[in-house]
Amino acid sequence: MDTEHILIAGGGLAGATAARTLRSEGFQGRITVVCAENELPYLRPPLSKEFLLGKADEDSVPVLAAGWYGENDVELLLGEEVAAADPAAHTVKLESGTELKFSKLLIATGAQPRRIPLLASDLAGVMTFRTFNDSRRLKEELSGGGRTVVMVGSGWIGMELAAAASSYGNSVTLLGLEDVPLSTAIGPELGGFFRSLHEKHGVQFRLPASAAEITGTGGRASAVVTNSGEVLPADLVVVAVGVVPDTSLAEAAGLDIRNGIVVDSSLRTSSPDVFAAGDVANALHPFTGDHHRSEHWSNALNGGKVAAKAMLGQDAMLDVVPYFYTDQFDVSMEYWGYPTLAAGSIPVIRGALEENSFLAFWLRDGAVVAGMSVNRQRAQKPVKALISGRIPVDVARLADPAVPLDQLLSGD
Repeated sequence: MDTEHILIAGGGLAGATAARTLRSEGFQGRITVVCAENELPYLRPPLSKEFLLGKADEDSVPVLAAGWYGENDVELLLGEEVAAADPAAHTVKLESGTELKFSKLLIATGAQPRRIPLLASDLAGVMTFRTFNDSRRLKEELSGGGRTVVMVGSGWIGMELAAAASSYGNSVTLLGLEDVPLSTAIGPELGGFFRSLHEKHGVQFRLPASAAEITGTGGRASAVVTNSGEVLPADLVVVAVGVVPDTSLAEAAGLDIRNGIVVDSSLRTSSPDVFAAGDVANALHPFTGDHHRSEHWSNALNGGKVAAKAMLGQDAMLDVVPYFYTDQFDVSMEYWGYPTLAAGSIPVIRGALEENSFLAFWLRDGAVVAGMSVNRQRAQKPVKALISGRIPVDVARLADPAVPLDQLLSGD
């Protein structure tokens, strides 16, 4: 094994976690992590939360300390990309022209911001949001307050960025294609809860609406023209309309692609010595029997671990209950479960939305398939147990705060 070379294409959470897991599992061979950015592999959640809000410094963002890689004999190539991969020959070619042999390849190239065709989108004050540098730049733009911000996109990132911009004392207007923000993800009732939260803090909404044009003065954005013709003043425009999986390397290598790189539950691609993890992987989940692609940090963290173990020949599967969280103003929300199974289900609410503290559950065939906690501690264990146990529940008891969740785990 000590003559083997595992190459990791991608310097995010999945790639760094895979490298750490390989060493912790006893792998003694060569490990190379190829990072397109000139940054240590880093966590993405702080970029739109703690770091953006000035509650955490830059040292809190990397997955591992800078010294870890040298101490553990992991080669880290910063500012470099894998330009091409040949699974049959077990070789990759880097952008710099260097060719490397590998015994196993992990593709963890993540995703790229979805872009929309806007006139004058090259103006100063117009940006997308994905990278550490994007967060640094946005923090600098927002932290002094007094900006007139138009946020294009009403998903989780758009809402988090709108909350951060407003918290710094900026005027914020948010555009989105839904009638209610987040309604595609969590339904109109709970999406309405988040809209009301933002409106209480001064955020304005234009829904449904899209940006048809960005106009500028003196080389900087000055307004956004919506598809209805409304002109919204703006000296800062942030486009946060989702991401697309970065499958270019995998496509050129001839791997199966369908909403990302198709992998089995051990994250193995259609080529036996090539694996994929993180945002780019469309993985078969044992719980549902279907493929799922997740863009949340928990998937990258657990996927990195599973891919590393599978590359070492261990019996590893990505079978954990999916999880993500969001922080907006004074609301901290956690979500566990399967959005595809929850789709179309009306959530069961335990508690009162107006009190900013409640639980929500989505059921399918009488069992909980997803759960949300808003400003509630110690909900993770019972909610995950309800989901993974496929336990039939009585809706009235599920909604009753007087009934401990632990009692529902027995199916009573």
